[in-house]
Amino acid sequence: MERLRPFLRLSRALAATAWWYGTWWLGHLALLAAPRTSKRWRRWIMRRWCRALCAAFAVRVELVGAPPPPASLLVANHLSYLDILVLGAHVDAAFVSKAEIARWPLIGRLARDFDTLFLVRERRRDLPAMNAQIARALGQGIGVVIFPEGTSHRGDTVHEFRPSLLAPAAEDGLEVWAACLGYRTAQGDPPASTHVCWWGDAPFGPHARALARLRRIEARVEFLPRPERHSDRKELAQRLRAAVLERFEPVP
Repeated sequence: MERLRPFLRLSRALAATAWWYGTWWLGHLALLAAPRTSKRWRRWIMRRWCRALCAAFAVRVELVGAPPPPASLLVANHLSYLDILVLGAHVDAAFVSKAEIARWPLIGRLARDFDTLFLVRERRRDLPAMNAQIARALGQGIGVVIFPEGTSHRGDTVHEFRPSLLAPAAEDGLEVWAACLGYRTAQGDPPASTHVCWWGDAPFGPHARALARLRRIEARVEFLPRPERHSDRKELAQRLRAAVLERFEPVP
């Protein structure tokens, strides 16, 4: 059974993706003349799809606190590609992601269709355009999720928050909400720091197969009760990191 587990789980994930993406596409065609309703439909599908994928990989999510209001800017520490599924199952938002994901087979197409904002992290000249996209999304009533650490890691601490993408919030005096993420595996399984957290040079495919072998993944999401607001983006980043770090427990 252990040998078959990755195949069965990946098959369930693909089946769920085909079902929810196909369902979204049919609704999208029917709602071409109603863009606002189409947007709500897309966000509803996204939540159900993320929940289905969490179920496919035996991810049990413990929620602490309440998600932020709609159309909010949310930041979180970044541990794994599972972060998107865990958060996407409970918040209506577009995610800021590294640009190379847009070129991945299948995943890139799905990310583009569900409002992902792509950033080339190495090109600082792209930051103003990305900040304009974030401001535009928030202005259109679309929430945005940012991982300001810039990359996922093994979960030993909360790394420094880069302030660049917080510029729209600082300039416009917007509230920024925060969430703290953590993972554990079942007793007897390999540790979450190596088999759930995705970091270093680990290739995606082998890591995803190893993750699919785990019997169960315990995810914890704590939504912090109060937002932060500050006119200086660097100070805002420091306050948000401090708030997340206060709740953070190292990933075993």
